[in-house]
Amino acid sequence: MELLVGALEAPSGDRLEVEMVERKGAGHPDTLCDGLAEALSLSLCRHYRREFGQILHHNVDKTLLCGGAAAPAFGGGRMLKPIEIFLSGRATAEVDGRIVPVESMAIEGSRAWLQQRLPQLDVARDVRLHCLVRPGSADLVELFQRQRRTGRWLANDSSIGVGYAPLSRLEATVLELEQRLNAAEFKAAHPAVGEDVKVIGCRHGERLALTVAAAMVGRSLATLDDYLAAKAAVGAAATAIARGRFDGPLEVAVNAADDLALSSVYLTVSGSSAEAGDDGSAGRGNRANGLIAPYRPMTMESVAGKNPVSHVGKLYNIAAGLLAHRLIREIPEIVEAQCWLVSRIGQPVNEPHTVEIKIRTVPGIHAAALRAAVEALARAELADVSRIADQLVDGTIALDRWPLRQAA
Repeated sequence: MELLVGALEAPSGDRLEVEMVERKGAGHPDTLCDGLAEALSLSLCRHYRREFGQILHHNVDKTLLCGGAAAPAFGGGRMLKPIEIFLSGRATAEVDGRIVPVESMAIEGSRAWLQQRLPQLDVARDVRLHCLVRPGSADLVELFQRQRRTGRWLANDSSIGVGYAPLSRLEATVLELEQRLNAAEFKAAHPAVGEDVKVIGCRHGERLALTVAAAMVGRSLATLDDYLAAKAAVGAAATAIARGRFDGPLEVAVNAADDLALSSVYLTVSGSSAEAGDDGSAGRGNRANGLIAPYRPMTMESVAGKNPVSHVGKLYNIAAGLLAHRLIREIPEIVEAQCWLVSRIGQPVNEPHTVEIKIRTVPGIHAAALRAAVEALARAELADVSRIADQLVDGTIALDRWPLRQAA
């Protein structure tokens, strides 16, 4: 393993003059696809462990959502055509003559997961689920099973994972705002605000602009005035959260496409644009840290639904983020860290082909002075990378919860 440690010299995060960040919320079609893929993977992991003593080969990361049709209305509304969801990927379906009920796990588990995430939607009636999961290719299955003989998990792909810490003020604001709007307390106070919330933040110096798209639920709104009140509540939440970190000029736009003169507003039956306005696909939404941050190191690798023991496209993106946060937490002289992990197919997952870590330090401390400490911590973190599978399966960490690792 080649391990490179250097100084982070280019501006990033709060040091940038201009910064833009996005988060697709819990009910966004892309986020729903990621969640469904991850939920199926975790169900398979638990079944495999319970029945066969170990997690078996699977990658169910190709979920597709085709939006339905709906007629929203104040005081009600109805679905006209169902949402179609296609669950696709590869999974071990038989072991020594013992059948794994992959299709029923996918359909029944996805239906229950969706009903919990979109409580305004009648999932049994208005969603059609299709399971297209098939057995994996012989070569990748063999590579996966090779760990039985070697006792070491081997990378099933050549891939790149990235992570950084800490979050910038804008990133933290965007993340907190979506989570606040989808929190149980906010929903109890404002039931008209649906789960499909998308937030984009733009910062120019200390000038901040937040754009929020919040799907409103028609049955909880009797009139347009009720809609405007719910919209104002979203704006107030955005303002309060932004003011916790910024005191410069602030602009908040909620449901910016509304045209009151035409009575055209963001009204839904279900609280999600998946009912009619948008389609979704796994891997097109938030990265492993819950954000879409193009001013940061990023990868197009999708993490949701991939198996958590050998698919480095998942493991390394999670591990890089955890490592970056551990560096700034455990080495006080480091104020920012960025990590890149590169795998080579067939090699042990705890031995990346290349690791690069860039750090920004407090004034007066050079990165070279911390090289030994950084390398030691990185090797310790990567040596135990297989624990991520256990943490995902038992719920200690989760892709829809950030920070991934719970506070000690």
